[in-house]
This record gives sequence, C-alpha cells and structure tokens, in this order.
Amino acid sequence: MIGNFNIRNSDWDPNFHHHSSHTDDLLTLADSLGLELSSPSNPRPTRFADNPYDSNSVIDLVFLSPNNIGFGYHILHPDIHKLSDYVPLTIEIGIKEINININIWTISKDSKKKKNFISLITNGIMTLNTANINLKETLENIVQQMAIVFGNT
Repeated sequence: MIGNFNIRNSDWDPNFHHHSSHTDDLLTLADSLGLELSSPSNPRPTRFADNPYDSNSVIDLVFLSPNNIGFGYHILHPDIHKLSDYVPLTIEIGIKEINININIWTISKDSKKKKNFISLITNGIMTLNTANINLKETLENIVQQMAIVFGNT
C-alpha cells in the first residue's frame, strides 16, 4: 500500500512534532492487511513545500509485508522530482517464481458435445429462482448455485 496519505506525523516525519489523530486509523488499516510502515533507505521529505512559509514534509508512505524483500529498502529520488513538488520513489517487490499448471478445455464447433454443454448450462440457469433478489444473501446464494451449475458441466 503506497501513496500520498496527507498525514503529517512525528512517527515518520522527524521535523513534525505532533501526533495526528488520523495516524491511528491508517496504522490500524495497514495492520488489518498485514502491512507495516516501511522506512526508506534514504529518509528525507517526500513533498517539497511550494510556499516559503511552509516546511517540507513526509506524507508519501509505503506499507509492505515485513516478509517482503523490499521492506525497508525503498528509495526516494529528490534529485529527479523536476517540476513536481513530490519526490519519486522506487521499490523492489519480491515475487516468488512458481509454476502454474494450466488446463485448457475445448469443445469442437458444431459438435454434439457443444450442443450438450449449452443445453446443460441453459437448463441449469433456468432452474435458478431469480424472481426476488432483494437481499445480498439471496444474490450470493444464486451466484453459488450458478457456480455449481457451471462446475458440474
């Protein structure tokens, strides 16, 4: 979870000496996703003030799984921010290499199997009672029944 959260806080901005009330909500959300605040390998402001009366700030944050190889290694690039008042950042995120087995099933055009398949799907869908879908639970039940119809064909 990466972005401009517009929350100044002393937890990540040493030049800001207050604790924002929004910080707890943000950290609770991150924790519910299994994420923690990742500090850049070269800490500095992530936004340059465009007003001489304001100070530069740290409001762009990176939350990652602490098990990710990129945790604590994202890099801020203040030298290439050009006309923007925000500092670009880069991060390396580890993705495990795995083999994914893919099965492709086909039915020949105009074959007896195709006609039978379409008939089974059509008959299965026609048995679904869709007359009164006014609750989320009813819709979820119909979707589950439809999954069974498609799974059985």
